[in-house]
Amino acid sequence: MITETHPVKNEIDTLKYTGYAPSDCLFFDIETTGFAVRTTHVYLIGCIFHSGHQWMCTQWFAQTREEEKEVIEAFFHFMQNYKVLIHFNGEGFDIPYLRQKAELLHITPHFEHLISIDLFRVVSSCKKFLKLENYKQKSIEKFLGMEREDQYNGGELINVYTEYQKTQDSEAYHLLLLHNSDDISGLTGLLPILTYTCLLNGAFTLDSITQMPEEIIFNCRLACEVPKRVSLGYKDFYITAYGTNLKLRVKIYSSELKYFYSNYHDYYYLPAEDMAMHKSVAFYVDKDFRTKAKAANCYSRKTGTFIPQLSEIVPTYFKVDYYDKTMYIELTEDFLNDTDLLYRYLFDIIKTV
Repeated sequence: MITETHPVKNEIDTLKYTGYAPSDCLFFDIETTGFAVRTTHVYLIGCIFHSGHQWMCTQWFAQTREEEKEVIEAFFHFMQNYKVLIHFNGEGFDIPYLRQKAELLHITPHFEHLISIDLFRVVSSCKKFLKLENYKQKSIEKFLGMEREDQYNGGELINVYTEYQKTQDSEAYHLLLLHNSDDISGLTGLLPILTYTCLLNGAFTLDSITQMPEEIIFNCRLACEVPKRVSLGYKDFYITAYGTNLKLRVKIYSSELKYFYSNYHDYYYLPAEDMAMHKSVAFYVDKDFRTKAKAANCYSRKTGTFIPQLSEIVPTYFKVDYYDKTMYIELTEDFLNDTDLLYRYLFDIIKTV
């Protein structure tokens, strides 16, 4: 086994996005000859950690398959000094692979005491805002404006490692370590992606409202600064976030809408007036001018200014007709001055679109 340790070129200042101290965190990535645990093996494990006053990178490299156990044991021993494990799709591949390998090789794994931060899962939860072509690590790095020296993917390097075992070629060795090193360094640069969870977690406050004839704009402030502008449009809603600014634009409808009474059995429908009236009052209307109300015609009509809602945040809502799925709420001063109700309305849009 070869062990390489060297300082990380750039200072890592992105741990603020995790809330953990540098001394708590270990970034790691593994390289294998395939996915099937029983027929493939780990040939390289790399990690980045904070030591003294600087960041360091250590890589354990198996020159032969027989050195796999030594590589895994060295990493397991090393990671016991940390509280937080940061990785990309480690929950989906790296950690299950190492657990199964440990069982086959009769090694005791040491993952139980560690907090796991899987950046792939974080990104996956934000897909609707990021809208990337794919969600591989290199694609996210590109989205964030990061550059890397390595140009290979893990699959391509399997052949490079196979050739290295035959030739011990130094250039192949360099390529293998470079790919792993860039993957781990990339993890540190991906941490700002955690800020997009502010949107999903509702970590924002409403600053101001701008109302125009055709739309209303809710200007909000995010609790954390997102690194790249994202936008999302859905029907009558448009969301943009950049830095700490969050804007939600909602289309305004100025028209006549209908309020449907749920207890239609207690109402009569008056065709001439095109409205429903409670039986206690409509009882006095001539029978020729009333019929038993049905769910679809048990309504009163109202002309005003409305905005759509996606869930029943405001219980009193209006519709174009009974079968219309869009719910509209009246744009009143009471609604616009109710801070708690407005927050729930805006957060529901972010969660639902």
